[in-house]
Amino acid sequence: MSSRKTSLPNRDSEDKYSILLPTYNEKENLPLIVWLLVKYLDEGGFSYEIIVIDDGSPDGTLQVAEQLQKIFGEDKILLRPRAKKLGLGTAYIHGMRHATGNFIIIMDADLSHHPKFIPEFIQKQKEGDYDLVSGTRYHGNGGVYGWDLRRKLIRLLHDINDALFHVLLETGGGCLIFFLVVPSLDHSRGANFLSQVLLRPGASDLTGSFRLYKRSVLECLVERCVSKGYVFQMEMIVRARQLNYSVGEVPISFVDRVYGESKLGGNEIVSFGKGLITLFAST
Repeated sequence: MSSRKTSLPNRDSEDKYSILLPTYNEKENLPLIVWLLVKYLDEGGFSYEIIVIDDGSPDGTLQVAEQLQKIFGEDKILLRPRAKKLGLGTAYIHGMRHATGNFIIIMDADLSHHPKFIPEFIQKQKEGDYDLVSGTRYHGNGGVYGWDLRRKLIRLLHDINDALFHVLLETGGGCLIFFLVVPSLDHSRGANFLSQVLLRPGASDLTGSFRLYKRSVLECLVERCVSKGYVFQMEMIVRARQLNYSVGEVPISFVDRVYGESKLGGNEIVSFGKGLITLFAST
């Protein structure tokens, strides 16, 4: 990807990293992900804040977050809840408005993204003064772990094909038939493969959600993005390409959630398909 360098931060000031954690029914996972974040960021000597954006979780996630705030301190744990579930993209926008760091890190709260990779993100960013650094499951020693063959096949056949049927009916998007021949056993890889074919984004993991941004870059991208939900991640990389921002990559291990159920269902996959068509038509 061609490079559009933003201005270097003031070297006399300390970089601060704001970690945005959108949550919905994550009461079992939140304590461990917060503990791991504190552990690796403290060990690295980084200045940081963890912003929890809970979307009205009925399982008591916010109450757990309040206890974590008492343990780790209000300077480390910021709570910025919303009344109801409003989408992943808007959760990041909401959290960014309250962030005080000059770098923003976005990640999942379900332990799929291990905080141990964050120091590598930071090192990678500094090496090339990248505008954003993305964790990749599909390059180097990155990978996806925790899904057995049966689950991959069931989700591939049930979720993808059912969702595509409705997308094709509603949009006439014949190009999405590529999903049916993607040589992959999980829908994330299939979505990424199709996105690469249609959008040519210059990044190996277009659908991932573990990234580090310069704050000014994220603000600029958010202003231009129109997608909500899971398509938001894809559009951010596409817009970054259009604006010639520089993108670094760090291989990561993506692990299936430990507790709770996946929030990616048929409706989200339909939305992904529609969003992909919109981006394809506009790039």
